[in-house]
Amino acid sequence: MADSAKLGTNFTGVQMSPKDTKRLLDAVNEIHPDVPGDSKGIMLERTTRAEDADRIGSVPVPGSAKGMLKSTFDMALGKSPELLVDKLGERLAFERSGVRMYDAMIAKAKAISMADSDLIGVLQHIRDEEFEHMNMVAEAIETLGADPTAQTPCADIAGVKSMGVMQVLTDPRTNIAQGINALLTLELEDNAAWELLIELAEAGGHPRIAKGFHKAKEQEDDHLIKIKTLLRRDLVRQVQ
Repeated sequence: MADSAKLGTNFTGVQMSPKDTKRLLDAVNEIHPDVPGDSKGIMLERTTRAEDADRIGSVPVPGSAKGMLKSTFDMALGKSPELLVDKLGERLAFERSGVRMYDAMIAKAKAISMADSDLIGVLQHIRDEEFEHMNMVAEAIETLGADPTAQTPCADIAGVKSMGVMQVLTDPRTNIAQGINALLTLELEDNAAWELLIELAEAGGHPRIAKGFHKAKEQEDDHLIKIKTLLRRDLVRQVQ
């Protein structure tokens, strides 16, 4: 596995073939599409489909009497318990994916002989705390009387978004720096999401849940610093 970017036979840029580039540009002006229209067509089609489409799933009705009573009480107070449950479901899905992504990154780090034990130790530490966060959110969902095994709309979207990062981490061709850079994308969103979740829990009248989430937010602050430090260290080492 390559440790860094290398010069090689890359023919994707136009500078590699100036003559062909000129012919390509000439063809753009000489050969017109056989289908009339421009980019406005796809914009109109997207608008039409958005108007006709249904929503992405739904937040399930509470399966327990406790959950039903809690939801009814919150609604009577003018609150939207389904919104908080949806965002909790999103966080649960994200943290679960985070555990798997760190497992993938740890496997990649162990596969590289030069990967030091400090790197693997940091990754394992973050992975274990992500697992704690996953369980913390599951307990919060149960506290509200909801079902942590249900996939809410935002949980569905979180799963789709995480696919790109997972593909980077599980690609055997990517190196340590590229993997850590993918994790940075993960941690930036994770950090911001916990801050919002705390605010939503407090606004929804659940101060105990919000208080428990403060620990997770502090740990996520630390995760972000650690990942940025690892990425900076690896890249600086390569450029020197």
